[in-house]
Amino acid sequence: MERVLIPSSRWFIRRRINRVIDEISSRLDIQIKPFQLTKRPGLIDRLVYDPTVLEAVQETARERECPREIVQRKVMSYAREIVPSFNAYLYFRIGYWIAKKIARLLYRVRIGITGDEQFLSIDPESTVVFVMNHRSNMDYVLVAFLAAERTALSYAVGEWAKIWPLQTLIRAMGAFFVRRNSSDPLYRRVLERYVHMATKEGVCQAVFLEGGLSRDGCLRPPKLGFLDYMLRSYDPLKDRDIVFIPVGVNYDRTLEDRSLLRELDPDAEKRSKWFIIKTTCSFIWKSLVLMILSRWQRFGYAYVNFGNPVSVRQYCQDKTIDFSKMERSARFLEVESLAGRLMDAIKQVVPALPVSLVATVMLESNLKGMRASEIEAQVNRLIADLKEDGAHVYVSPLKRVESILNALNMLVLRRLVRESQGFYSVIPEEVDVLSYYANAIAHRRQGCSDGSGPPHLKKTVGVNHVA
Repeated sequence: MERVLIPSSRWFIRRRINRVIDEISSRLDIQIKPFQLTKRPGLIDRLVYDPTVLEAVQETARERECPREIVQRKVMSYAREIVPSFNAYLYFRIGYWIAKKIARLLYRVRIGITGDEQFLSIDPESTVVFVMNHRSNMDYVLVAFLAAERTALSYAVGEWAKIWPLQTLIRAMGAFFVRRNSSDPLYRRVLERYVHMATKEGVCQAVFLEGGLSRDGCLRPPKLGFLDYMLRSYDPLKDRDIVFIPVGVNYDRTLEDRSLLRELDPDAEKRSKWFIIKTTCSFIWKSLVLMILSRWQRFGYAYVNFGNPVSVRQYCQDKTIDFSKMERSARFLEVESLAGRLMDAIKQVVPALPVSLVATVMLESNLKGMRASEIEAQVNRLIADLKEDGAHVYVSPLKRVESILNALNMLVLRRLVRESQGFYSVIPEEVDVLSYYANAIAHRRQGCSDGSGPPHLKKTVGVNHVA
């Protein structure tokens, strides 16, 4: 665009955009940092010529016995792949609007904040990192939409999204691409330096602590990679504070639930990209038809809950440690300890939604038929137990019966539960899918100290019946 427009037009457009950015930034709780607004070529050069990266280039050239220039070109390609091209105007004026429309079209969106006063008291100069569980690709849209009133989030996105024009939009929204299973130490060093640079400069980020999507609905153990990238050079006395905010996400329906469960089956035939595109287009088309016919129904609730902030500076003071001065093995132990604490905090704020509650009750019935009144009574007992344990249950006391019945009807419409002569029973072939939703709150149930769910749920979560 800049090559086409005359200089005066470019100046006018830039001035208008900068005014919008300044107006947006002034009302955010967490300001957009200069690092985010730096032009992409400048960030790429800064990353490529980072002293640590140059040292890695030298070592790699020596180890592989190849010219330094070849390794440098490889680093340049990695940097171009990783570095985003954040556009604040696009993020808040277009991205926010799209995310809002999609989220509210699909779900009844709800948000909860624990310790809001603590959230507002965070030092504006801190680096804020939202650490969250990962249930759906919808998480990107949902959390970005809900957090847009406070800040602009930077995500790490897998290679699945590297398709035109999606990758251009994702980069413009401030996200960066990662090769999750790369074994190339040079690539990992470049990625680590970018994450370190963004963290050091105060860029607000969102990290899925589990590392990837939960396939069976259970919360997974935390991955340490990104946390270590952020902390390995962190000096609590000199660097700005890093503040982790736990985020718990849950849905009454996860759009890709069957696909996720299918990935657990080693014998399942791998789906082609064409199949995925065809299925997605079919879903969109059917949804549009239902909307036109005024028969569209949303997929229940989508709930995001924010927990109490965790300050890394305070953590270091309490434990008298300095990550930047620790040996690798000792540092990993401390990173693991902090990751465990953050994962526990996420578990505390994962909301219990109606479908998860009903699914748990249906599975605990040993698959026998129950009347709606029996299901309601058992769900009420379950809610009481969860609340006593300090869980966040999103079922309105005034509309509890309605919420339970709506969740039950949703499971019937999805053919996970069968209704016959007033009795509701689990369809045996769909136990796995039902267990997926029950497992969202399994870490709150008795006998779940390992986070994998009650004994009967462990047995039911399999792959034999997944379509």
